[in-house]
Amino acid sequence: MQQNTFTHPTKHSNSPSLITGGGQGVGLSVVGGGAAGFFLAINVKKMLPELDVTIFEQQKKVLSKVEISGGGRCNCTNTFAEITDLKQAYPRGASLLKRLFKQFGPKEAYNWFEDHGVPLVVQDDECVFPQAQDSHAIINCFLNEAKQLGVKIKLGTKISNAESLLKANGGNSDYVAVTVGGTPSKEGCVPSLFTFNINDSALKKLMGTVVENAIASIPGTKMRAQGPLLITHWGMSGPAILKLSSYAARHLAEQSYKSPLLINWTGESNSEEVRSHIIYLLEQNPQKQIDNVRPFNLPARLWDYLLDKASLKGKRCSEIGKKGTNRLTELLTNDTHQIASRCHYKDEFVTCGGVSLDSIDKSTLESKFTPNLFYAGEVLDIDGITGGFNFQAAWTTAYAVAKGIEGKVKNR
Repeated sequence: MQQNTFTHPTKHSNSPSLITGGGQGVGLSVVGGGAAGFFLAINVKKMLPELDVTIFEQQKKVLSKVEISGGGRCNCTNTFAEITDLKQAYPRGASLLKRLFKQFGPKEAYNWFEDHGVPLVVQDDECVFPQAQDSHAIINCFLNEAKQLGVKIKLGTKISNAESLLKANGGNSDYVAVTVGGTPSKEGCVPSLFTFNINDSALKKLMGTVVENAIASIPGTKMRAQGPLLITHWGMSGPAILKLSSYAARHLAEQSYKSPLLINWTGESNSEEVRSHIIYLLEQNPQKQIDNVRPFNLPARLWDYLLDKASLKGKRCSEIGKKGTNRLTELLTNDTHQIASRCHYKDEFVTCGGVSLDSIDKSTLESKFTPNLFYAGEVLDIDGITGGFNFQAAWTTAYAVAKGIEGKVKNR
């Protein structure tokens, strides 16, 4: 998306006038009462106590996405311990975030929440949650901080054109920060965190089956993701699928969400090692039925499903032969499915697309075309895979904008 102006088709008829000091002080309007909006408002108010800050939210409730994230527990960041290249976590926006992380990254975010009364815990998968295992720990932190600092919150206010709020355009604000989050229906934006609908009745009978280390990929591309995979009553979900949906967001949108899908159930990228493992098991258990010899500790129901596809169910290991071994190797490493459509991931969504990163200053996130207009959070063309990475991008970009505004105010 090349434009850098956020617009809504209509403006709420009861929008109150902006409260920015009545011309006596310096004012900031934050458009959007979500994670990035609150984090920006709180931090800039700490940096500039004299700044009049107002958050405008078009809904009747703020921080609704924070509330439902992580199953209501709020996966607020990640340790990044398993990330060797930010592109692994951010299909779009990695270069910008690499730069901004030097100022405010995962460690700083972790310390910020701990210092503001939200103890955190790290899971085995490096995801970070509030120790309370409740998203309201973060919501209450934000609301309390905003209240204590004097940040104003206006609900039910739909802003039609962020630029019109600036004094240069007849508004009352010295600065405006747009933090409205992702909007799949907006031009240039497509969903980037979703599950796959697969029309395979035999597969759907395995609902609830989890493979702890699978590899999902789109044939003909370099797009692949590894991790736990969950078989559902509609198809496939789990971290491996959600990561792949993020990497392949634009590709799948262009294909109308109809695409071949390859699953490697073993997590082993070397097919020859898989073949050798199968041969070893067959040679060690010649009189056993293949049904009872499960390679790679696969779930029993999944193994039965694969044996049915290979037409080998009920055979003894000594009867499998070379052709049977080849069929099993292919199914274990390149099991082919067809994505029929995308499915929403719970009540959450992340989008691919947004304000072009070429249209903003890389340090302050200020618009190159409209002075004093800033962007933070998912409204930017930045999105991450599941695992706390999108919230980290929100904290990082919001902090960068806060510092950018601080610099401009102090230089006035």
